[in-house]
Amino acid sequence: MLSASPQAHGSACQGDDSRAALTLCGADLLADPSGALLWPAEGILAVADLHLEKGSAFAARGRMLPPYDTRATLDRLAELIARERPARVLCLGDSFHDRHAAERMDPADVERLRGLTAAVADWVWITGNHDPDPPQGLGGRAVAELSIGPLTFRHEAQPGAVGELSGHLHPAAAVALAGRRVRERCFAHDGAKLILPAFGSFTGGLNVLDAAFDGLLARRFEVLMTVRGRVYRFPCARLSPDRAR
Repeated sequence: MLSASPQAHGSACQGDDSRAALTLCGADLLADPSGALLWPAEGILAVADLHLEKGSAFAARGRMLPPYDTRATLDRLAELIARERPARVLCLGDSFHDRHAAERMDPADVERLRGLTAAVADWVWITGNHDPDPPQGLGGRAVAELSIGPLTFRHEAQPGAVGELSGHLHPAAAVALAGRRVRERCFAHDGAKLILPAFGSFTGGLNVLDAAFDGLLARRFEVLMTVRGRVYRFPCARLSPDRAR
């Protein structure tokens, strides 16, 4: 059942729980190593940027990627839902890679997704720039944004917003860890807003020191980085930019 778990503070999550706790505008949240965000008090599980059928979109343009990204993403999401049993699932935009993604989905994946949406009391598709009109017939409801208590869930972060959770930018961070450089997806937050990592299998990440993040987070922000099934906490001063190619 979706519920809070104790966690010691420090650069990495300690004890048996691999998740990281944080508080945003009075709401107690948990960053899961999967890239999902949990709000136990509200029974909420939030994920961003599934980009279902990205592989088939690339294949149509001549880039041959393995056609299993949708199935892999749904497998991870199903496992998470079975474990947490949330009352509400929020997908923070770009759940589908384009307007025709659902048409390219394997019928088995379509039925799998319908089963997932039917198993949750309230499944919300927040619209994104890739999927401004989420496909019909898959269950759930679509909204531009959703406010619950002190928090607002939307796809793209807005400068100056408080209590905001978003996706879109696919944040990742690079740090020196155990004598080597590690670069992984991360949650990025400054106590007033939080940007979730992309959950999709083929989505990758953009370094949080990239100019695309300028003005969205306070100067002293931190990241919660997912590394080998654990969440590690780093202040922005520990981060490094990507190497020039």
